[in-house]
Amino acid sequence: MQHYLDHAATTPLRPESRDAWLQAVSVIGNASSTHGAGQDARRLLEESRERIAAVLGCDPIEVVLTSGGTESINTALRGLWTSRPSLTSAIVLPDAEHHATVDTVAALAREGAEVRAVRVTDQARIDAGAFAAALPGAALATALIANNEAGTINDAAALSRAASEAVVALHLDAVAALGHVPLSYRELRGDAPAGSGLVAMSVAGHKIGAPVGVGALVVARTARMSALLHGGAQQRGLRAGTQDIAGAAAFAAAVECAEAERDAESVRLARLRDRLISGILDRVPDAVPLGDRIDRLPGNAHVLFPGAVGESLLFLLDVAGIAASTGSACQAGVAEPSHVVMAMGRSEQDARSVLRFTLGRTSTDQDVDAVLAVIPDVYARASGSGSASGS
Repeated sequence: MQHYLDHAATTPLRPESRDAWLQAVSVIGNASSTHGAGQDARRLLEESRERIAAVLGCDPIEVVLTSGGTESINTALRGLWTSRPSLTSAIVLPDAEHHATVDTVAALAREGAEVRAVRVTDQARIDAGAFAAALPGAALATALIANNEAGTINDAAALSRAASEAVVALHLDAVAALGHVPLSYRELRGDAPAGSGLVAMSVAGHKIGAPVGVGALVVARTARMSALLHGGAQQRGLRAGTQDIAGAAAFAAAVECAEAERDAESVRLARLRDRLISGILDRVPDAVPLGDRIDRLPGNAHVLFPGAVGESLLFLLDVAGIAASTGSACQAGVAEPSHVVMAMGRSEQDARSVLRFTLGRTSTDQDVDAVLAVIPDVYARASGSGSASGS
């Protein structure tokens, strides 16, 4: 039996989302066409956009549908930087962002952007004071609402206010937060001046049970942002190309389901998570839970297993029928130490010895039991399989 504890990587497709996709994919017509079939397609597309906007707390016109979180983040960061109104080229970047953000900013740095790094705490929380201090004169800033590895939830409202006060455009990565914490783009943006404060917010569908390949970028009406893709005037000219009607319908179904069950699921998943963490600590006293123990995503358990090799931990768990994650990036098949763990002040050795268990709507007590049954042996074997530096 497979015990799936990697929901933060991707979560199973929801039946409601699958059904919405199957129904919508049979609709004939390009939503940009003016004939009747095209307008029928357009109607379904815009109804789906309205449903997504209602959950995200924004206006439908502000929802730019994309292929997922990575495209949304790239569009926001490159679009804001390219269209920056002043001579400044500085980008404010917290140290523990997702690689979709880190790598995009690195690419912009090669094109002349100045990167202003912002430290995070030992719980992977963005230091709000350091963030605010880095803002004056910046072209843009970016931040995670919830850290995708450590699970720590940031004070997004405070970060948005700081950007508004500094008159700096802010992008918030809400990919990990969607479906788990309250999200309202309108409330987070507040009364920020045009073109500053919270300007863009990224989300992805497959994290909440929509198909892989659909996401959205919420973009303020007043935003100055260039397009990543050209070739048409779709979606305010911010994302050219024939729009994915079935994907939009499936995303709308998934996001509504996730929001409807969010409160109850948060309680259920937090109970499972706490049981998992306490059970691991009982069986492996050397283990160290990372991230904030209170202000964290309800299904996230981020645990350091000192002296163990992360890849060995994963392999042994997989053999036992348990899917988890190291939380570290893999570039060209080569595992790297987690930059998030190192940003928290941990060593490179520790950054190679972390597991991330993430629970979702299909998770049960049996999944937790399965991990607790094997974790002592898995840790003992992984600890002796070689140095945690990878030798």
